[in-house]
Amino acid sequence: LRGPRSGIILSNEDEDFQKKLNFAVFPGSQGGPLMHVIAAKAVCFKEAMTADFKDYSKQIIKNAQAMCKKFGERGYDLVHPMTENHLLLLDLQNKEVNGKEAEELLGTVNITVNKNSIPNDPESPFVTSGIRIGTPAITTRGFKEKEAQSVVDLICDAIENRDDQACLDKIKNEVKELCNNFPVYN
Repeated sequence: LRGPRSGIILSNEDEDFQKKLNFAVFPGSQGGPLMHVIAAKAVCFKEAMTADFKDYSKQIIKNAQAMCKKFGERGYDLVHPMTENHLLLLDLQNKEVNGKEAEELLGTVNITVNKNSIPNDPESPFVTSGIRIGTPAITTRGFKEKEAQSVVDLICDAIENRDDQACLDKIKNEVKELCNNFPVYN
C-alpha cells in the first residue's frame, strides 16, 4: 500500500472464528495501537481506491518484469525467470559475489537492495547467495520500464566492475543523475 509497516486481516467468518482470530493477534503479536500508524493506514486505503493507484500498481509489475528480462539479457540468474509481483530475487552464485557483498557494494553507489537467501542456499542467512530487489520505490519516483532497465544496467555494471573505483564513481554519478531526473517531491 506504499505506507506504514503493518498488516490488516479482513474476515467475514462467524463470531467464533473472529474471536479466535482476535485472540491469536492480540495480545500475542500485535503491538500497541499507534494512532499515527492507524492514520497512515487510513490514508493508504483512501489512496488505494483511486484510478491512479491502480495504474501505479500495474506499473510496479511492468517495471519488475522489465528488470527480470534485462537481468536475463545480462546473464544474471533469477530464482524465477519472471515475476508477477513487485519483487525479484537474483541468484549471484555465477557472479563470484555473495549477497552481503553485493548489498554493501550497491549501497556505495546509492542503490538499495537487500541480501536474501535463495532456495537451497549454500551460504548462511547472514551472507546469502542472492539479493532481493523491489520496484515500488522506483515506481513511486515515476520510473517506467526504460528507467527500470537502466537500474539493472547500473547494478550489473557495479557488480562486474566492483574492483574498479573509477567505474564505481561513474555509476554513483549516473544513479544521482537518474534520481535527480525523477525527484521524490515536485
